[in-house]
Amino acid sequence: MTRIEEDDTDKMVSIYQILSVHSVKSVVSISISKMSRLLRFFFASTLLLVASSHAEHVIVTGGPALRQWENYRIAEERHDHWWANFIRASTLRIEEIHRVYGANAPIVWLVYQHGYQTRGLEDKTPYTTWIAKLAKKNQATLIWVSSGESLIQAINSRPAKSITTFDFFGHSNRYAFMLDYSNDIMAVSSAWLHERDLPRLRAGVFARHALCKSWGCHTAESMSAAWKRALGIPLEGAVGATNYTMVGQGQLPSVSGSWAR
Repeated sequence: MTRIEEDDTDKMVSIYQILSVHSVKSVVSISISKMSRLLRFFFASTLLLVASSHAEHVIVTGGPALRQWENYRIAEERHDHWWANFIRASTLRIEEIHRVYGANAPIVWLVYQHGYQTRGLEDKTPYTTWIAKLAKKNQATLIWVSSGESLIQAINSRPAKSITTFDFFGHSNRYAFMLDYSNDIMAVSSAWLHERDLPRLRAGVFARHALCKSWGCHTAESMSAAWKRALGIPLEGAVGATNYTMVGQGQLPSVSGSWAR
């Protein structure tokens, strides 16, 4: 996020004082070159203030697998024993954003609703209600998404140049963010954002130097390059699998290989 230092703010105030308090004679007495520099700074700073006032931090959260499918797998290949792996990772990232960008940094949280509805029915627990309460607690604007198409629409609806950071938490492979995996069908995704869909995202909603990261598996092995081609900004992702084991203990996911862009 662009920040304007205190001494810069003082300069802006001095411009207002010059224009509103001093007489015309006083203004004329200022050298034209100095006034020109002050005015250029004033307009540039105003643009920066406007841009920063629209800054947003977007987090996309995929859904968990159902135990009815995962229990058919051998133990070492099972996913999502804990329903909240991606939810807790998302709230950890929200906490980090608030530390770095300020307590009032606007968070837009896009969550795949169907996955938490079905897992909630399976576990007989109101997970979607809990997620809504977490969003309120963390001062995040919660937007439920239902498909890859609705995810594209939600991202494209953000104001121009507003997305300052972007994070994805969920299942993925080298070609796609999987909003759903092993929920409707065992070991299959029925809702995703594929790298072929990335040109449908509006590049104009991302800030020029937006920080984008996928916390899913294998993203850097293909999708990161497709993201850069489509949007003109890097997407950091994993070479190898990511591990959410320590999320419940307050740590963001780790990677078996390395992070790359």
